[in-house]
Amino acid sequence: MLPRCRPAGEPFVIPPFDVQVSDVEGFMDEVQTFQSVFHDCFARSETRAPFWDDMVGQYSPLARKSIEPIALAVEGGCIRSRQRFLSETVWEQEQMRWNDHQLVADEFGEPDGVLMFDESAFVKKGKDAAGVARQYCGTLGKVENCQVGVFAGDASRQGYGLVDQRLFLPEVWFGPLYAARRVKCQVPDDLPLQTKPQLAAEMLQRIRQEGILPFRYSVADSGYGNSPAFLAALDAGVGTTALVGVSSETRCWPQRPTTQEKAYRYKGEERAKRQLLPTALSPQSVAALAATLPAWQWYRRTVSEGTKGPIEYDFARHRVTVWKDGLPERTVWLVIKRTRGPEPT
Repeated sequence: MLPRCRPAGEPFVIPPFDVQVSDVEGFMDEVQTFQSVFHDCFARSETRAPFWDDMVGQYSPLARKSIEPIALAVEGGCIRSRQRFLSETVWEQEQMRWNDHQLVADEFGEPDGVLMFDESAFVKKGKDAAGVARQYCGTLGKVENCQVGVFAGDASRQGYGLVDQRLFLPEVWFGPLYAARRVKCQVPDDLPLQTKPQLAAEMLQRIRQEGILPFRYSVADSGYGNSPAFLAALDAGVGTTALVGVSSETRCWPQRPTTQEKAYRYKGEERAKRQLLPTALSPQSVAALAATLPAWQWYRRTVSEGTKGPIEYDFARHRVTVWKDGLPERTVWLVIKRTRGPEPT
């Protein structure tokens, strides 16, 4: 049932999941043991029953795993009790997160683990759920009526799992037209407007402060790599390495340019500002830099096993200084990936 280990020289093996009846014997006992770990998150024992029903329903073969189908499928299930459980029951969310992180750390935590940050959208037909609006839906690849969540995942050689999440509220939800919806969905009055990278930065800071999940690397795509808030949160992690995507139009210098302080007067006050020397070269885009790299600087790597064979890309790395507001900012390693073929991209 479990994927076989990836041996040396064969790092990207499609795991065989030939599940047999014997593989799932005692499965419900395992689920019950897992569920008992979270008993201390509920103030009353009566709320644990619908919590158990919900877990059983999520593992069922139901096509739609919403409140009513699960309640009707689970033995002794009640639609109303599940509705109350999800809408009215109060549980210790921080305790639940702490218990979950302890499980993840015990099961597959490693010092060189990886924290992953990304978003996912959920298509919605109605308009009364918190955060629902017409916005980009990655699962459909277009703008659609949906909710968007930002998620943190933990991965190591032993396995992977979700460890935190935040619901993204679009800006329209903070306007007067959505005041009634905010009340109906019980959105806290003091909840600030936050971007997706800001939500990811908040999760990263919490996980680091908690100190339960061991990790060495943090990864995210260019939507987060272009965010000053998220980059600042990454910089605060001493002893960790960040790998974040950037746009091909990101501007940089192959060598850090020299700057100087220029004095000037503003409203009678002496001030100074930093600026590039007149002889400094202009920054260039990442795409332009990649086009100038010699052939010897590129190396080929297999990144995964596809249905038609190994999937390979060419890679190169170069030390660059990133441009920001006309001045050099941080100096980083730029890792460039391009497709193979006569016209690589």
